[in-house]
Amino acid sequence: MPDRFGFERRPMRDWLASMVIAIAAFGWAAALAAQSYPVRPVTMIVPFPAGGATDTLARYLAEKMREILGQPIIIENIGGAAGSIGVGRAVRSPADGYTLSIGTSTTHMLTGGLYALPFDLLKDLDPIIYIGSEPLLIAGRKNLPADDLKGLIAYLKANPDKVSVGIAGVGAAGHLAGIAFQKETATKFQFVPYRGNAPAMQDLLAGQIDFMMEPSSNFRSLIATDSIKPIAVTGKTRLPSSPNIPTVEEAGLPGFTASLWYGLWVPKNTPKEIAEKLNATLRAVLADPAVQKRFDDLGIEISPRDRQSPEALRAFQKAEAERWWPVIKASNLKVE
Repeated sequence: MPDRFGFERRPMRDWLASMVIAIAAFGWAAALAAQSYPVRPVTMIVPFPAGGATDTLARYLAEKMREILGQPIIIENIGGAAGSIGVGRAVRSPADGYTLSIGTSTTHMLTGGLYALPFDLLKDLDPIIYIGSEPLLIAGRKNLPADDLKGLIAYLKANPDKVSVGIAGVGAAGHLAGIAFQKETATKFQFVPYRGNAPAMQDLLAGQIDFMMEPSSNFRSLIATDSIKPIAVTGKTRLPSSPNIPTVEEAGLPGFTASLWYGLWVPKNTPKEIAEKLNATLRAVLADPAVQKRFDDLGIEISPRDRQSPEALRAFQKAEAERWWPVIKASNLKVE
């Protein structure tokens, strides 16, 4: 029956039926989009300059993901502010599955306690997978006048506040590990912040800084060429790729351990079907024996299968923040 404007009136049930059909159609469209995803290249943002451990890992995983997804994974390096600039770029990206955010405990957890970020690390990115973790390596310049950990500690005590250590950024994993090392050994040294590990390593090679305490995979090629002086690894076990390097505990500092962990995220509200496809892709990659061998060579321990879900990464990230943010606050770290 027409209304007073001449339009045909439709019963409420017809409107409801139309709405149900529209919602169902939208759902089918989303499912179809997820099935065909990706139909173009995907960008993976690395929040550090090229050449560091995260960049190396990202490029390796990107190639393995391409083999499964059928589209190139383009690496975009955006360094600065301990990785928070690159993470912010990912947060602001469209939630369509075409921007991935790979990062570490530094970039996706520690910076939340260090900076007044314009986004929430625990809410503005959706977790995909907890990739794995690796210990740090204490490594000195080639002509450092110390050959082992005890010698390094003695050298630091003999030269308080005169020895320099390069860090990937204020509040990064190596920085906090260094603060803990100072406390454990009653030593003092100067932290020199860089925009990532790669430029710090260049200065270590040039002898511009004395030592570093950063992810072990950064130093793999330098150890192979005997370009630096490895002192000790901060893990509970030795590196499979460098079994001659002792752990910190073996070298004389019991109970001291530190590690860096890796994960993958996407912008908040990325379609669930796409997130699930990305998770399944990475789980398949990490299950590949060749990938596992490569990770062993890099000194990265792949996360257990039962911890490779988005929910596991979210819970772990939150627990780590509750553990480390108070430490950052107590250390009174200053950033510029």
